[in-house]
Amino acid sequence: MRRRRPGPGDEENPKVIELTRSNDPVFLSWLTVRLEEEDVAAVVLDTHTAIVEGSIGAIQRRVMVDEADLARARTVLHEASTL
Repeated sequence: MRRRRPGPGDEENPKVIELTRSNDPVFLSWLTVRLEEEDVAAVVLDTHTAIVEGSIGAIQRRVMVDEADLARARTVLHEASTL
């Protein structure tokens, strides 16, 4: 189930925190799927910039999550490091 994104008229605007950054598309794909399975909304930033720069690895993509979901997101990220 997807959460509705808050808009300018909402009283509550959550803070978005960087979970990690990487230039590995397979890892980023896996991570976003796992976060979605845990009902953690995530967004990957800097994809277009990385593509424009030729995908040489100089520009890493950032995975951002809601501050309220940060603990669960870090658990998922830790899971990745133990595989």
